[in-house]
Amino acid sequence: MNSTEPPVEEPRAEELLPLPAATFHILVALAEADRHGYAIMQEVAERTGGATRLNPGTLYTTLRRLLEQGVITEIDSRTLGTLQDERRRLYRITPFGRRVATLELDRLSRMIRLGVQAGLAGQES
Repeated sequence: MNSTEPPVEEPRAEELLPLPAATFHILVALAEADRHGYAIMQEVAERTGGATRLNPGTLYTTLRRLLEQGVITEIDSRTLGTLQDERRRLYRITPFGRRVATLELDRLSRMIRLGVQAGLAGQES
């Protein structure tokens, strides 16, 4: 390697935490299947009973950041042998992305346990 630039270090999964809610929802949607942007928006809305709806600006800004971080990758739909619209970009969670999502789930689980231990579970506001 003759480059004068230092190698770019990939972030550690822990450094990306805590994840914004939209980011976590996107990773959950991609954990089961490769999806294009509109399908991700539909999946998030369906999983949350319509409580969370990603707008295109949030979705595509987040997807761009996740691609740069190596959390997701883009799949060329033409290589999959599908009849999908060739202009659609398919996204797939990477092994690194699964690690990030798993760590975030663990973090959220710990927060829930703390709230339950503090007597916050089942209280109405």
